[in-house]
Amino acid sequence: MRVLLFLLAVASGLIAQPSDPRNIRSGLVIPDEGYSDQPYVVKTDDGAWLCVVTTGPGVEGAGGQHVVTRRSTDRGKTWSEAVAVEPSNGPEASYAVLLKVPYGRVYVFYNHNTDNLRHVIADKPAYPDGFCRRVDSLGHFVFKYSDDGGRAWSKQRYDIPMRDFEIDRRNAYGGKLKFFWTVGRAFSHHGAGYVPLHKVGGFGEGFFTSSEGVLLRSGNILTERDPAKIRWQTLPDGEAGLRTPAGGGPVAEEQSFSILSDGSMFCVYRTIDGHPAFSYSRDGGRSWDAPQYMRYGDGRPMKHPRAANFAWRCENGRFLYWFHNHGGRFIREHPRRRTIAYEERNPVWLAGGVEADSPKGKVIRWSQPEIVLYDDDPMIRMSYPDLVEDGGKYFLTETQKDIARVHDLDPALLDGMWNQFEARGAAREGLVLDLAGNVPSVTKAPDPPPFFQRSRRGDYGKEDLNNGFSLDLWVRLDSLKADQWLVDNRTADGRGYALRTTAEGAVEIILSDGRTDSRWASDPGSLVAGKPQHIVAIADGGPKIITFVIDGKLHDGGEARQFGWGRFNPNLKTAAGAPEMRIGRNLDGKVLSLRLYDRYLRTSEAIAAFRAGL
Repeated sequence: MRVLLFLLAVASGLIAQPSDPRNIRSGLVIPDEGYSDQPYVVKTDDGAWLCVVTTGPGVEGAGGQHVVTRRSTDRGKTWSEAVAVEPSNGPEASYAVLLKVPYGRVYVFYNHNTDNLRHVIADKPAYPDGFCRRVDSLGHFVFKYSDDGGRAWSKQRYDIPMRDFEIDRRNAYGGKLKFFWTVGRAFSHHGAGYVPLHKVGGFGEGFFTSSEGVLLRSGNILTERDPAKIRWQTLPDGEAGLRTPAGGGPVAEEQSFSILSDGSMFCVYRTIDGHPAFSYSRDGGRSWDAPQYMRYGDGRPMKHPRAANFAWRCENGRFLYWFHNHGGRFIREHPRRRTIAYEERNPVWLAGGVEADSPKGKVIRWSQPEIVLYDDDPMIRMSYPDLVEDGGKYFLTETQKDIARVHDLDPALLDGMWNQFEARGAAREGLVLDLAGNVPSVTKAPDPPPFFQRSRRGDYGKEDLNNGFSLDLWVRLDSLKADQWLVDNRTADGRGYALRTTAEGAVEIILSDGRTDSRWASDPGSLVAGKPQHIVAIADGGPKIITFVIDGKLHDGGEARQFGWGRFNPNLKTAAGAPEMRIGRNLDGKVLSLRLYDRYLRTSEAIAAFRAGL
């Protein structure tokens, strides 16, 4: 009913449908019962999308939480009625993943509170009486199966035995009761089926106090039709699963697995260290390289909070990686890092991956990222995605725990990331000013497009235009003193935009419409004296985010700050200023070239322009 009312409101114009396809509200809704989590999809043999969702009438962890599936034959535009894998009036059933085997059967794996426990021992003072009453991440790990594409599920459920690890034996029940859950994708590899599982050590501040990842491997699930005869083993060998790198924290969870062309396994997972961790296995998951923190292809560490970060291998042999692009020591050093690390999952960034050779085998080289999804409300947290490829098109599913959706991806965004290591050249689309060589000190320049306007609705309210603009400069600074004005088109009362140097050795963009001011700077120390530098300042009017790409590097805050990107005021109507732009005012150096775009540039475009040079 809630989803139906939302769709009727959109259709009637009471809620405007965003024009930016990156805005999650422009996506196609996957129906639910209230709470909505982990919308994962497999394509059945008849071509339908089969989507599994953990849902229920309350919030996450509340009574009535159970697993349902729906089918879509039109790429998520419409969905069949829900089929309950488990009923809502039974013990909690949660956090399901799917596996389709070669002969068409689909298995669904999930947590089941079979023993109907109502509380478990937990840490004080997070749980004052010493008990946690959320019971959706414990009990039995089970599966059912469907032989008709998800239209019906087996009446019987089957337990999967799992081997005790050190983390199990050290929990409050000595391993007799296990804590765990799963996310992402089950997968097949070299004739075996694999299901990810995240073992939990206990409950306390931040809910899960410790965790590590394992794989449940079945050597006969792909061919054995009698589910009672399916055999399982728990990997890796030994007493410990996938943990954080040496010196890291106690949380290593939500492992996401991809298979490389040489048969190696790649795994990435979340931590509370401010960075995602990864490892490779060259022997089918029995052993893993020493975990490391994720890095871009240029060697810089990636940042990420305690949120799902999944990698997928695409049908073209390349990879996509979902993460949130902030964190670092500002999460790692926080006294309540287990809890605060859950925050800030908006926007979502994607990085593209391509295979490269290493002495041990194939590895993935990761591009710098692009914003792929956002919500206008910065507190909304979208997560638990899946990637669906269908007919050469790419789709993402996601949820913000209340509404799950499907989103169609722009192939140009993906191609730009996959080609980022070689592409060179300045973008021409949206270029409205192009100055090179002898750049004048004053020039006429068109105004950037407005960020919003008055709507045609009955209340004449705000209509967000999702516009943006970008400044692309080559500059030589002979000193790093503050308040050198690279570009300035502001009027006497401050309306317009400007770029200036700061005392921290950074460049700052200033935006104003005369009533609302916004500003954001590049990372401290990003400017250097005595040599040409390429500076791209991007104001993206969709998510209202400013980014800097300097000398081909997207700024992420480094060790100086948690975020390299910043939000500008959503009430900023325009950055239009004076009809003439002043260039190089009070500059100890020279502006060597200047381009103005009436749209936001992608990270990949800014990098290609740097590689092209002057």
